[in-house]
Amino acid sequence: MEHTVSYLGLIPLFPLMGALVLGVMHIYSCSRGKIPEKLYAGIACVGPVISFIYALIVFFQLKGMPPESRFLVHDAFTWFSVGDLHITMGFLADPLSSLMLLFVTFIGSLIHIYSIGYMAKDENFGKFFSYMNLFLGSMLILVLGSGPVVMFVGWEGVGLCSYLLISYYSEDTDNVLAGNKAFIVNRIGDLGFLLGMAFLFWAIGAGGFDYLSLRENSHLLTPGIGLVVCLLLFVGACGKSAQIPLFVWLPDAMAGPTPVSALIHAATMVTAGVYMVARFSFIYAHVPIAGTVVAWTGILTALLAAIFGMFQRDIKKILAYSTVSQLGYMFAGVGVAAYSAGIFHVFTHAFFKALLFLGAGAVIYALHHEQDIWKMGGLKDKMPKTYWTMLIGALALAGCPPFAGFFSKDEILFSALATGHTGIWVIGVTVAGITAYYTFRMIFLVFHGTPRDKEAFDHAEEAPGVMTIPLIVLAVGALFAGFLNLPSIFGGNLNVSHWLAPSLVDHHPHVGISVELLAIATSVIAFAIGITIAYRKFGMGAEEPEYTGFAKFGYNKFYIDELYNTVLIKPYKAIGSVIWKSLEPNVTDLPVKLSSWLYQKAGAAFKVFQVGYVRIYAIYMVIGLSIMSLLLSQSLN
Repeated sequence: MEHTVSYLGLIPLFPLMGALVLGVMHIYSCSRGKIPEKLYAGIACVGPVISFIYALIVFFQLKGMPPESRFLVHDAFTWFSVGDLHITMGFLADPLSSLMLLFVTFIGSLIHIYSIGYMAKDENFGKFFSYMNLFLGSMLILVLGSGPVVMFVGWEGVGLCSYLLISYYSEDTDNVLAGNKAFIVNRIGDLGFLLGMAFLFWAIGAGGFDYLSLRENSHLLTPGIGLVVCLLLFVGACGKSAQIPLFVWLPDAMAGPTPVSALIHAATMVTAGVYMVARFSFIYAHVPIAGTVVAWTGILTALLAAIFGMFQRDIKKILAYSTVSQLGYMFAGVGVAAYSAGIFHVFTHAFFKALLFLGAGAVIYALHHEQDIWKMGGLKDKMPKTYWTMLIGALALAGCPPFAGFFSKDEILFSALATGHTGIWVIGVTVAGITAYYTFRMIFLVFHGTPRDKEAFDHAEEAPGVMTIPLIVLAVGALFAGFLNLPSIFGGNLNVSHWLAPSLVDHHPHVGISVELLAIATSVIAFAIGITIAYRKFGMGAEEPEYTGFAKFGYNKFYIDELYNTVLIKPYKAIGSVIWKSLEPNVTDLPVKLSSWLYQKAGAAFKVFQVGYVRIYAIYMVIGLSIMSLLLSQSLN
């Protein structure tokens, strides 16, 4: 049974209205005079906070309903109708979207609060927060959309906002190019999403193109069309969530301000692809081949990104590659039909990844925008709040028990092992060890040892309270969020998995306790090996290495960007240049030249009658009046 509630539309509306008001204020301030930053900040934060309050209301309302009828809907208006396609601007809240709403609005609010300190005195302070509100509002439309078309509105909205915010410092050409790269790569993925929607509507959309109707009619999909739909939708997910081969944009997205990186990596854009696959679990669960493709793409992306993360020197790029890698885990989870495990990792990852990015922002802020970890060191005592909170985030990312990342990642690895995907499990355990290594390589080089840049170290100090308080709150989440979905082996009942069950076609393998113990033991051993190697190499201080051999190959990201440029971009530009040069004279210029020729000839013809004598013009007038009189008399008769 569905329940209609009108306030669902307010959840994305508040940040969207904030974006509009802040944008107008910024335009006004550019022409009429400066507006206080406190006013901008207050308006910027109120929308996300109110949205979070409404998200809590949605959660508790759903919690009070029977599991089989946990659906809240609101159809705002009919958007358009074309033939059998009838699209309503509607919103759907169910267990899946309610969980997403909670952490998107909560963490989004904390990032907005943090940004007040980080972006202080920025000359475009109001514009920044306008874009941030628009970003959050777009993500909320994506999450709440009652069908794939409404989801696509938010999908494109977060793509636009990522472009605006990545290239925020537009005076630097590299930042603009990074924004362009993100925008273009995501358009490739979006084409897949659009084609997937088209095939889905063609196959079963006539009975309704919202999720509830599609799920009810999913049995009408043939295996072949189902596979096509799943793979095309996954292309869209690869673009948004930076999976092979469309992962190259996300590390370059570090060009934007650090709070933007936190919002993209923790609460908005990159989680959209995983959410979309989970939302269509009623199709993916019945197309095992598509699930296998998703799982293997995810785990190979996790491995590749982890290798790249081992050799990076930019603190934000290390975290960026860790995001790509963790997203690979999430796709491995949903690919083996452990949808709740994948979504739970999205949930826990949001806390510790937002924490790590905002902590990195505090370090960058203290060191006057220095991002090279080989120019840091010894900051532990200078920035104790940042250190201890980032340490908690690092332990969660590395999968140390009992931190949040351990429970969510271990659930994915256990599901892969229990469902017979042994290769995925082996690679996943390997990635866990590499993750521990590069995460603590970063921690040791930034906070331990002796300062490598004495001048920057001497001027470093702890970030203001408006930045450290969100770090502390996120650290609590990174420490305790994993306990929300404890498996039975730890005395829990998989509460989050049970909560998500009505929204997902989940698969919980029933195997002996020995399999689960094996998965846990190997994860812990991989963590221990990774952190031990990192400590021995960097724990007591280290000199900057000269990368050679495989290390140089990894530092340069296997030259994949250069490969894409050589194999795809340069030939495309060359072909485009040839086509343009052939089309320009014959297609583009021809109509222009033809119209010019016609006007010249028409002018020459009329020139004959323009003799400059008044008596000749009088004759023209007499002739014209005679013709008009003749025509008038004929019409009257």
